[in-house]
Amino acid sequence: MNTNQPVTETPQSRAEFMRSLGLSSAALMSFYCMGTLTSCSSKSDPAPVTPAPTPTPTPVVAITGNAETAKGKIDFTLDLTSADYKALKTQGEFVKVGDVLVADVKGGKFVAIQRLCTHQGFDTVGYRLATDDFKCTTHGSGFANDGTVLNGPTTKAMKAYKTTLSTDGNKLQITE
Repeated sequence: MNTNQPVTETPQSRAEFMRSLGLSSAALMSFYCMGTLTSCSSKSDPAPVTPAPTPTPTPVVAITGNAETAKGKIDFTLDLTSADYKALKTQGEFVKVGDVLVADVKGGKFVAIQRLCTHQGFDTVGYRLATDDFKCTTHGSGFANDGTVLNGPTTKAMKAYKTTLSTDGNKLQITE
C-alpha cells in the first residue's frame, strides 16, 4: 500500500453523511423527540406565561354638578388633580367650564366669573396675571376680580361666583 498517494475528497451531502452513519431521518427524529436531544420534550418547554392583567385605573371625575346657567343654578366642583383642571394649581392660569371662567389669581385665591363678555357676548375673556384682571380681547372691556367694569365699551358687570377650596387643595367648588 502506497501511503504517498494523495487522498481525494469528494463532497458529501448532509443526507449522504447521515446515511453513512446508518441513521435515517426517521431515526434521528425519533432520538430527537424521545428526549435524547430534548428538543421535542414537553419538559423543556417553558410553561406559557400569562401576562398579569393591567389594572384599570379609576377614572377621575373632573367635574361634578352644574356649570350651565340654562340648566339651573351654578353649583359645581372641579377636581384639580385631573388633567383637565390641574392648570388651576398654577397662579395666572384659567379654564373655561360651562358658562364660567375660573382663574387662579394673585394672592393664592380663585376667582370665578361668567364666561361671556357682557358687551356683546364674545367668548374671548381671559385672566391677566400682570394686571390681575380680566379682559375681553374682542373690544377691550376690562373687569376686576369681583366682575365690576374697569373700562368699556361695556357698562355691565360680569357675574361673579363664590369659590371654596377644599382643605387638601384638590377640590374647588363654584357656587352662585
